[in-house]
Amino acid sequence: MPRTAVIAGVGPGLGASLAERFAEEGCSVALLARSEAYLDGLAARLDEETPGEALTVPTDLAEPSDIEVAFAETREAFGDVDVLVNHASAASWDGLLEQSTDDFRRAMAVGPEAAFRCSQEAVSDMLDGDGGTVIFTGATTSVRGRAGSVGFSAAKFACRGLAQSMAQELGSEGVHVAHVVLDGVIRPPDGVEDDADSYLDPDAIAERYWTLVEQSTDTMDFEVHITNGNGTVEFL
Repeated sequence: MPRTAVIAGVGPGLGASLAERFAEEGCSVALLARSEAYLDGLAARLDEETPGEALTVPTDLAEPSDIEVAFAETREAFGDVDVLVNHASAASWDGLLEQSTDDFRRAMAVGPEAAFRCSQEAVSDMLDGDGGTVIFTGATTSVRGRAGSVGFSAAKFACRGLAQSMAQELGSEGVHVAHVVLDGVIRPPDGVEDDADSYLDPDAIAERYWTLVEQSTDTMDFEVHITNGNGTVEFL
């Protein structure tokens, strides 16, 4: 039976790779982000090139009402949600004294607060059905704060704590919650000219996400740490 997947925070790069990988497996994929034009193009390509189908759902993840509407539209189009990827983040690269209150609040709103609200929506479907999977996209700053990035670090730490709490609460109910630490820089969509091996491959990361969706609930990974082992890049 095809799964319904919601990717909260889709853009060029890993978000697009996740959407493509899930659609290749026949999933119905709801694409949540603010850029409607980009999502329309991605959805059209997925509908044409994969067995799955895609839905453009323009969403400001910092707005709770937008999230509520987005999940209602997803259910109307595809049915209950089986998979959620909390992939969104937003933060300025500022240290403590340079960080504005508005930017800090947005980092928290698009990060842990949006993940909390999206998870409430998705998990309610999963508990009423046959379980499901919730995956959080983390970074090195999920486990080690980074100088000059107080908003991003705080938001990623909060998402990891949310994921851990959810995993403890929901695992016995058949809901697999996983947190993926991306310990490196993801290769840009346009590619790189030099030192290409230093970058994480978004398609390879998307494949790892899919293995979490497919994993038996008898033994579930909580945290997956992805790195290419190359220390020449500046970790996020």
